[in-house]
Amino acid sequence: MTSFDASPQLNAWRALLALAVVFVMLATTGWTAIRSQRTPSPLQASLSAWEDGRIGGHALPDPDGTPARLARFFTSLTAHQRDRLVRRYPLAVGNMNGAPVVLRYRANRIALHTARETERVRMHDSRLSPVGQHEAGRRMHRFDALLESGRQILAFDPEGSGRIAEVFGDLDKAQRVSVVVPGVDTDLLTFQRTNRKYSAPVGMASALYLAEWEASPTTRTAVIAWADYTAPAGIGMDAATSMRAQSGAHRLNALVRGLPGRAPVALYCHSYGSVVCGVAAHQLPRRVSDIAVAGSPGMRVENSAQLHTSARVWAMRDADDWIQDVPYLEVGGLGHGADPVSSAFGARVLSARGAKGHGGYFEPGTESLHNFAEIGVGAYGEVLCAQQDRKDDACVEGLSAGTAAGRA
Repeated sequence: MTSFDASPQLNAWRALLALAVVFVMLATTGWTAIRSQRTPSPLQASLSAWEDGRIGGHALPDPDGTPARLARFFTSLTAHQRDRLVRRYPLAVGNMNGAPVVLRYRANRIALHTARETERVRMHDSRLSPVGQHEAGRRMHRFDALLESGRQILAFDPEGSGRIAEVFGDLDKAQRVSVVVPGVDTDLLTFQRTNRKYSAPVGMASALYLAEWEASPTTRTAVIAWADYTAPAGIGMDAATSMRAQSGAHRLNALVRGLPGRAPVALYCHSYGSVVCGVAAHQLPRRVSDIAVAGSPGMRVENSAQLHTSARVWAMRDADDWIQDVPYLEVGGLGHGADPVSSAFGARVLSARGAKGHGGYFEPGTESLHNFAEIGVGAYGEVLCAQQDRKDDACVEGLSAGTAAGRA
């Protein structure tokens, strides 16, 4: 067994546990109790109305039905009937895996208009504190930005911190699809940033979409910035356990199964997003060809074989990423298991040169983004490995055939 100084890991682990205790104390205050007594959220209300609705004399299908069944239902409708459903149940349709993506974009624009006006009113609501009014203003401006022409919002839930997903490219015609799965502190307000642009989902996905085009201009790609799960807020109990990852994995699986066509899908899982991908891996459909993790605290397993996936598993970590100081272990549900970039884990380890720490893996000009893009277009022979020899490494063994197929 390799010897090492355990004290830094133990100190980091004790600090994480202390933060977790504080988080639990805060999370179990009356605020949680008050929220539980609230009326149904806008999305829940829309889904309830859908369940009671009818069209053409027939009841509407179960909104939680399989994507294939829901797709057949929408195909059976006339354009006028689809339009009626979008206008009557915008949040339900906008978040329904299996509904045509163009219909979801239209539905979510309607829902965003409604949410924007709700926050505009709340900005001037005297019953709110100045802090509450300011928060309403921030949300109103975020919804306004999401309504800019050309944006394709695939999922939207305004409740609480919110959930959102956006598509770059033509998802219906894509030959290859990429999904960016972000980590902690991701919500509606942090979905995109002006400062540290490429550390937020919109910046990550837009940078990847451009890099994929540069890697292979003839390959039709689509990239999804997927913040459609409730991510942990900061480093606390939620971040130290798989609770958020379990629900996120269920939603990620539903997303992939609801995507149109049969194009291969690559997942790019950053930070806690890699926990989500690790939990989801065994149930994802075979069209998921690649799972690439960056700055990972672990994937809830001890090695890649335990993920039980047919997808290629890739991992990278920048030399200056603070995540390397988090203990890679799992005890009593706390922690996320082995280090994905360790040789024992068995992932294909990629270069992250130039990544600039934990939030910089999607920065243009970095080897990390280059690698993501080559994986995204199926050009596996072009990836840069973590080892100095780069091209003669286990991370590209057995992948030469995939290169030609990916660029076709």
